[in-house]
Amino acid sequence: MTGRNPIEDLAHLRHEFGEHGGVNMSVEASSTFTVIDPKTMPDLFQGRAGPDKGCYLYGRHFNPTVFNLGRQMAALAGTEAAYCTASGMGATSGVIFGLCNAGDEIVASTAIYGGSYALMKDFLPAKAGISTRFVDITDLDAVRGAITDKTRLIFTEGVSNPTLRLANIPKLAELAKEKRVKLVVDNTFSPLILRPAALGADIVIHSLTKFISGASDVIAGAICGSEEFIGGLMDLHLGSLMLLGPTMDPNVASAIALRIPHLPLRMAAHSERAMAMAARLHELGLKVSYPGLPDHPDHELFTELYCDEYGYGGLFTLDVGSEEYANALMSCLQNKKRFGYLAVSLGYFDTLMSCSGSSTSSELGDEDKDLAGISPGLLRISIGYTGTLEQRWSQLLAALQETGLVAS
Repeated sequence: MTGRNPIEDLAHLRHEFGEHGGVNMSVEASSTFTVIDPKTMPDLFQGRAGPDKGCYLYGRHFNPTVFNLGRQMAALAGTEAAYCTASGMGATSGVIFGLCNAGDEIVASTAIYGGSYALMKDFLPAKAGISTRFVDITDLDAVRGAITDKTRLIFTEGVSNPTLRLANIPKLAELAKEKRVKLVVDNTFSPLILRPAALGADIVIHSLTKFISGASDVIAGAICGSEEFIGGLMDLHLGSLMLLGPTMDPNVASAIALRIPHLPLRMAAHSERAMAMAARLHELGLKVSYPGLPDHPDHELFTELYCDEYGYGGLFTLDVGSEEYANALMSCLQNKKRFGYLAVSLGYFDTLMSCSGSSTSSELGDEDKDLAGISPGLLRISIGYTGTLEQRWSQLLAALQETGLVAS
């Protein structure tokens, strides 16, 4: 367990009143904001005044409700500041454009979300002249060898999508500091469980759509980092967030803020259920991967780095050998057994399952999938916590038997 529990910082921050004395913050729906003194307007445009001084300009710049959520995300991440965006991809692209110019390079993990992969592999070279070298992020020598004088950042997921490999964030942070590049960690899979900033990461990003929201009803993202970096993203001339405008709606910010206080309970519940399911699947001799299992390649490192109050995460993978078997199992689980939903995304209170190679990692070519360890029959299961453990296990076991993956 590394550092203090982030919930302690969050509890201190949340002890404040809404605009009219309510226990929840108010929703500020205005797109533009007035000033009392005309001289304040130039100060806002030049960055001499802002939310830290109680001054707001325009909703694409800062909104009080969204700014408040950003303070909560900074407390969770253990960073000086944070900015909340309209999506996780908005956060990822905003960070990259904040760090890179045309001709610069990125070193990124081979095993990352397909949208992030497509952004770096296809979009950025074609549209911005920014190239990426993809490497096995668990091979520190390979990471070191990929860094050149044009490299500006190392990009990794704390826990990789969908292979559930753990990045050695402290070692990567040492390397990044040595090479004078930034370490950017997407911590979407492991909020609270891992604290990348405390482990040395420069910037932490989240898709708030997933575990942090927890209800699969909003799209949102967050960037957590230094005040200098977050402020630079809002620069009037070169700020990637200010000019590209991935603006979070204040109603979305309010909805997410109301869910953060019970995030610890939800993460612990997800992890407890995932551990139980993965252990039982392992006992059946199935090819299951979960960081909490002793045979997981990163189990010892995970145990060294994680916050043990929240477990090893709410996802596990099950390799059933082929896409045909994967589809048959998922269809049975959803349409016959009511175990969960055949859908992308994760962090929902009910179980979501997908065949990664043909869905969330479909942007990768076959060779790249092989390099990332994504086999055709790999199921990614984001386990929910509805129903009882025994009810859900009986549904899963029955489906495995009905599809012939285990004996009846």
